[in-house]
Amino acid sequence: MDPIERVASREVYRNPWMVLREDDVRRLDGSLGIYGVVQKPTYALVIATDGERYRLVEQFRYPIGLRRWEFPQGTAPGSLDGAEPPAAELAAQELREETGLRAGSMRRLGQLDVAPGMSSQRGWVWLATDLTEGAHEREHEEQDMRSAWFTAERIEEMMRSGEITDAQTLAAWTLLRLAGPDAAR
Repeated sequence: MDPIERVASREVYRNPWMVLREDDVRRLDGSLGIYGVVQKPTYALVIATDGERYRLVEQFRYPIGLRRWEFPQGTAPGSLDGAEPPAAELAAQELREETGLRAGSMRRLGQLDVAPGMSSQRGWVWLATDLTEGAHEREHEEQDMRSAWFTAERIEEMMRSGEITDAQTLAAWTLLRLAGPDAAR
């Protein structure tokens, strides 16, 4: 038995990218409570490397009102209703859309939970190698996006200085480092 049981649920808000619901719950000791849950689809995050450098994208993040550097990442349209593409396809699509890069090889590094205390969203981290350049295919919301190559040393400087603060990017970098120095080979 789960330590928290959903007794009832109601949808509070929905748009194409998320659902907000409020659940009535019963805890292990029998006490009742509520839980607010943000439902978001599975995402893919891609660490693209040419062996010496890594590709980041920068865009304005409206909720925090700041531009941020991060690894390419995103979800598929319509995936809230169960139409999620296979994880590797989503990763390839996000890489192509945001950077124009196509990968000859994609290796899954691990899975991340975005904010499990309030959100159902989980994501897969991919390492993309054997890259070829092409035109990006950005969505309308990404029209201000920039893309550039950075060395590992520069990325870590940006993390220390607060230029990179995206939690998924920081966690993905950790997965890459845990995979070892030969991860990109």
